[in-house]
Amino acid sequence: MEQSRKNELRRIATTIRIGIIEEVYHAASGHPGGSLSMADIMTYLYFEKLNVDPHDPAMADRDRFVLSKGHTSPVLYATLAEKGFFPKEDLVTFRHKGSYLQGHPDMKGIPGVDMSSGSLGLGISSACGMALSAKYNKKDYRVYTVLGDGESEEGQVWEAAMFAAHYKLDNLCAVLDFNGLQIDGPIADVIGPAPFDEKFRAFGWNVIEIDAHDFDQIEAAFTAAEQCKGKPTLILAHSTKGKGVSYMENNCAWHGAAPKTEQYEIAIAELKAQLASI
Repeated sequence: MEQSRKNELRRIATTIRIGIIEEVYHAASGHPGGSLSMADIMTYLYFEKLNVDPHDPAMADRDRFVLSKGHTSPVLYATLAEKGFFPKEDLVTFRHKGSYLQGHPDMKGIPGVDMSSGSLGLGISSACGMALSAKYNKKDYRVYTVLGDGESEEGQVWEAAMFAAHYKLDNLCAVLDFNGLQIDGPIADVIGPAPFDEKFRAFGWNVIEIDAHDFDQIEAAFTAAEQCKGKPTLILAHSTKGKGVSYMENNCAWHGAAPKTEQYEIAIAELKAQLASI
């Protein structure tokens, strides 16, 4: 990828991270850690890969995206707003009474949301159904979903994995946000679902491991996923929880907590400095 384009994607990702902090701060609640970790992946998807149109969110042949770890809705909303699906000014209404930007994605009220999600394991299952529907109806759109590593402790994730491989859903690409932390601490201490690569391969998936914050690796992985035939692809994305905000990085305390005013100001200052440096 050309350096100029990488810099532009970095600027977009940093702007999305600023949006995430604005959302959770003004709501005084939300999930910033796992939202920040996926900002680069979401930036690449919506600004390089997905065939979507913010002026026609229900376009029949659009690519589909499902946020399986629906509690990280701040990253989805900030991305959709940056793409133009709705005004960026609305982000500060996140989780407020009467706002359409609910704590979890709502397909009935939010432009650009293809599936309501939040109950862990249901998102990847819905994505499987969308991909199978495309196969049956001979449509060439692709389906993408983002999973949490803690979410992958849910049995339904592995039922969906088995289903996707059985039906050879090569139009399905799942990204697993492998930041190693969930609300109760390191995933290795809670249940320990790794090794993800060996398990997904055993379930019949094509597996690609990447640095979730390296746009060259991100691009190569999504390109390889499109080229893989006969099986679904998992992109195992090694990420940093809380990426971009120093005191949130690799700290599970920020899985589901909002910054106070002083912390908010530090976070915004850090992200704006990063934006200025690109």
